[in-house]
Amino acid sequence: MSVENNVQNTAPRGVTALLGLVSRKAWIWAWLAAGATFIAAMMAGSGGGAEAGSLLYAAFTFAAFTVIVGIGQMFVVTLGPGNVDLSIPATMTLAGTVALKFMASDGSLVVPGLLIAIGVGLGCGLFNFGLILLMRIPPIIATLASSFLFQSVAIWSNRGLRIKPPEGLADFATGGTLGIPNVALVALGVSVLAWVVLERAIMGRWILASGQNKRAARLGGVPVTAVHFGVYVGCAVLAGFTGFLLASFSGGANLNMGTEYMLMSIAVVVIGGSSIAGGNSNVPGIWAAALFMFLLVSMLNSYGLGAGVRLILTGLIIVSVVVLASKKGGRV
Repeated sequence: MSVENNVQNTAPRGVTALLGLVSRKAWIWAWLAAGATFIAAMMAGSGGGAEAGSLLYAAFTFAAFTVIVGIGQMFVVTLGPGNVDLSIPATMTLAGTVALKFMASDGSLVVPGLLIAIGVGLGCGLFNFGLILLMRIPPIIATLASSFLFQSVAIWSNRGLRIKPPEGLADFATGGTLGIPNVALVALGVSVLAWVVLERAIMGRWILASGQNKRAARLGGVPVTAVHFGVYVGCAVLAGFTGFLLASFSGGANLNMGTEYMLMSIAVVVIGGSSIAGGNSNVPGIWAAALFMFLLVSMLNSYGLGAGVRLILTGLIIVSVVVLASKKGGRV
């Protein structure tokens, strides 16, 4: 009889503990949504295990690019309301275009080409922060304005050409290791570094403090200006790096290669459970949201629905998350 009582008492505690974990870790909802969408996509298809494996491989491949730019956007959003980088797509395009034009399909120039892409991202980040700090332009307006400038430079540099990446670089970007896409492994490395910064480094604590209360953080000795500088420059560098990878993966840079990442970089931050009010963010949620967004597109395609429906659903999902966040006092 006592054994039965223990089982009855343990079950509710387990359920309560699970619910408590889910309420504290909002990014778990994104993982549950990704899992449910994967099941729905598989139900719409006719394949078995092979199709599931192919879908997962594709999901991790394309989600990797979103994860890298999403992490950069996550740090920016963590700085608090009004902070968002809308120049990510243009920075990706400019970095990919300049890097591939420099390499000119020469495999011996891969490392210099990568450094050039990172340097372009660094320059874009410095320009963005200059507009924000020196000109005192709101971040949304500043990064939107700079995106037009970056895109114009990319158009001038591209001149309608589509230069192919070096063969070895293209093979790496499109290949895999032990059944895992190489670009996903790269994104995982970036994710681990971002997690270390957030959870183990003083810089991460400064970022969170600045987002929670900028004035209190400054009075507490946090170099708020330096923190904002590092975050915006870091976001642009990650965008430039992603542009280099994406151009190598897709067989060359084009002027529209970064377009979809303006919405996606913001969507994965919001859906992934980071606070839209700033001061609270997480890396696992970025992965979950990126996978969810790709699987959502796959599911809609399986059911014969077009891009318009996907955009409507994406907008509804973001609005729903924002509404739920506001009801919880700005935290998701």
